[in-house]
Amino acid sequence: MFASFCRRRLCKISGEGTNLLQLQSIHLAHSYSSTAVSRAPSSELCPATVSYLISCGLSPTAAAATATSQRIRIVSPDKADAVCALLRAYGFADADVVRTVRSAPSILVTDPERILRPKLDFFAALRFEPRKLATAPFLLVRSLDKNIVPSIRFLRGVIGGDDQLRRGFSRVPRALMADVDRNMRPAVDALRRCGLDDAAISKLLVIQMGVLLTSPDRITEIFQELKAIGMCISDSRFLYCFRAMCGLKRGAWRRKLALLQSFGLSEDEVIKAFKTQPMLFLYADDNIKRKLRFLLDEVKLGISDVIAQPVILSYSLENCILPRCAVLSVLMKEGKIQRDIKLLPALLGNSTVFSTRYVVRHADDVPDVVKAYEGKIKFKGFTHDT
Repeated sequence: MFASFCRRRLCKISGEGTNLLQLQSIHLAHSYSSTAVSRAPSSELCPATVSYLISCGLSPTAAAATATSQRIRIVSPDKADAVCALLRAYGFADADVVRTVRSAPSILVTDPERILRPKLDFFAALRFEPRKLATAPFLLVRSLDKNIVPSIRFLRGVIGGDDQLRRGFSRVPRALMADVDRNMRPAVDALRRCGLDDAAISKLLVIQMGVLLTSPDRITEIFQELKAIGMCISDSRFLYCFRAMCGLKRGAWRRKLALLQSFGLSEDEVIKAFKTQPMLFLYADDNIKRKLRFLLDEVKLGISDVIAQPVILSYSLENCILPRCAVLSVLMKEGKIQRDIKLLPALLGNSTVFSTRYVVRHADDVPDVVKAYEGKIKFKGFTHDT
């Protein structure tokens, strides 16, 4: 039955590069379990295993801890080498291999041809990116026919096409670790009970497939929390606000609200900002505080002005806001822009827009703008350039 399913699925996407060799390799997978690993007694540390893990890019401390906690013994370096070579053959960069081994070292003691290749063939046929698989490497040691294929089959039924499936997977690869009966189906059923239609559920899973790892009770709570702040399902921003709420632990909403209110904002201002820029509430508290303190104390912006354009808080302070401030400071000093320029609109926009408007345009007359944009001239405040 599994072989027949794979044949149907892969024939469906044969136009996307699937070949006969991939089909044959995947068909072999139904006969094998992916759980077989070589284990060492918990009290025994194998120096050869530690040495091999170090050669894969782990630090000596991490290698020793991994060898002990995972109780793996690399009996055959040749097999481990074959595993790494196979991953590279399927497009894993060296950094991807290191990440895979660090997160799921048991891969090194699996059979590369019998266990790994069928799964790699399957994911290659779906055109899942190796660098994304490397962020959820335990997928490679799960059963293909018992876990992975049923998950893909269920998701296809909810999301639709493979392009959408790839997009959702690339955003949250670990979501594919969710069990169909224990996680995926209950989550989707809860979304339906709360009022989302199939089209909205499909879009939500593409936006945030991690919803599948959220309990039905928590899904219901999130709907209630969004309703309490005036969000309705018909609002085009609803799914994005829901995605952000899924990333918050219970009680975190109120804590973030209190943090922003501590800067003098009203609850209505904060809620409006959340609706405009939902990911704002997923930023670390220290991250939010550092950016706000800089914008208020150094750039001299008003808190209400900042929160009215909350996207500014998504910009990196070190790599974006500070260099842009340095550029504007240089241009003020040279008289190329007015000192009373509206700073917040000037700081906003993507890097191409800012660079074209303030760096490229003035680079010949004021070479320092290039240095400032590259971080070679530090921002010391706008008032120092008088």
